[in-house]
Amino acid sequence: MHGATESNNNSTRKRTKSRSTGPFVNHDAAIEFLNSTINIERVRPDKVSSDVWKLDRMRALMSVLGDPQDVLEIVHIAGSKGKGSTCNMLEGMLQGCGYTTGVFTSPHLVDVRERIRVAGFPITEQAFDEALAECRNAAHKIEKEHGKATYFELLTALALLVFAQQAVDVVVLETGLGGRLDCTNIVKPRVVGLTKIQLEHTQILGDTIEQIAAEKAGIIKPGCVAITVPQEEEVIGVFRSKAEEVGANLNVLASDIIYTQRFQSGIQTGPSGLVCVGDEESGFEHVTVPLMGMHQAGNCALALAIVIHLRESGHILPERGVIAGLTQIDPRGRLECVMERPRIYIDGAHTPDSVRSAIQAVAAHLDYDSLIVVFGCSNDKDIPGMIEALSTGADKVIFTRATSNPRAMDPEELRSACLGNNGVMSESAPTVKEAINAAAHVCDHGQDLILVTGSFYVVGEAKHLIESKLARR
Repeated sequence: MHGATESNNNSTRKRTKSRSTGPFVNHDAAIEFLNSTINIERVRPDKVSSDVWKLDRMRALMSVLGDPQDVLEIVHIAGSKGKGSTCNMLEGMLQGCGYTTGVFTSPHLVDVRERIRVAGFPITEQAFDEALAECRNAAHKIEKEHGKATYFELLTALALLVFAQQAVDVVVLETGLGGRLDCTNIVKPRVVGLTKIQLEHTQILGDTIEQIAAEKAGIIKPGCVAITVPQEEEVIGVFRSKAEEVGANLNVLASDIIYTQRFQSGIQTGPSGLVCVGDEESGFEHVTVPLMGMHQAGNCALALAIVIHLRESGHILPERGVIAGLTQIDPRGRLECVMERPRIYIDGAHTPDSVRSAIQAVAAHLDYDSLIVVFGCSNDKDIPGMIEALSTGADKVIFTRATSNPRAMDPEELRSACLGNNGVMSESAPTVKEAINAAAHVCDHGQDLILVTGSFYVVGEAKHLIESKLARR
């Protein structure tokens, strides 16, 4: 009898170990588990199974965790371009007024914990590991009925769980892909922010601007206030229809909300964008956009419009605190200077429009003789469009690939696509490190500028390499 009991106990221990229900041994083990899950960020869009788009699974997962999202005050942000920048600026404004924020954005550059921030800082490894273990165990409980939870589902659940545990004041939540079926769309937001809509992820979201707008508009919920930047008429029409359908209030900047923008270059302030949002009594006048490029003006205005609504709903958000917080934000891979000599900037531009905006912003805000671009992207992107955008300002392009991106385009193929494009000089390098070294070799450290762009994978590797080098000095 004793032997049978011992055998059963051994069997139980084996099952427990195989299901990994205990705490992670260390942070590396937690990351190893997370990386073993389905991650659509690393899969070609045409290879993504429809099984990953299951809000029922996400709802079941959150239910097992106790629905922590229901106790949170949430601002939900969707769009094709500028989501992360809007989240970062709103985060800074709220913190400047003394609020403890919980912010969830994607992708990350170096460390996955960058995606989940409390009070402006990535959560600790211990908090991450403990919450991930809870989410893993909850996912095991629903797996038989709903299938395996994905990488992004687990991270979203982890973020909401931590934000509830740490009782943050306001959550700023960025969608991953789309909106309607995005796993973040199980929340009930107070405010919805909609950034610029463009043709993107057409194999998943649809091949017209109206179809993509409809997917993004899926986060508009009954009773919430939705605010959007100026958009094409077709997009605004989709947004208004969705708002009317669910009983939400839609406000459009420059239409329903006063909004103006301009570019200036003052002797003391240097070049910058300025925005005015709202009326004289409750709005903001002549606010300096903290990020480079006029494409950031709309994102800044959207964040300010959200602040105005939060004020109206009872939050104490004095202008002095809002502006102070805005000036302290971290660029986070958005024309971020990561080295002074040679001058190296990184920007996660990965569409033709965003690459063109980055090139224009560099020209407007920075002085240099030659612009050397280190560029790499995934093989499913609009490569001709991005190369054409690069040709508008780059003097030389060094094509490369991120070792961490399984969908990375071969550098020599990128160079072949560039040859003959408006006379831009180009070469290729097999790794990001070799590409940066090649750029630095031909760069006049006092006069020229290096811009690393094309994908967050390339930008992330560059940031990690440069920070590691500076730490060794």
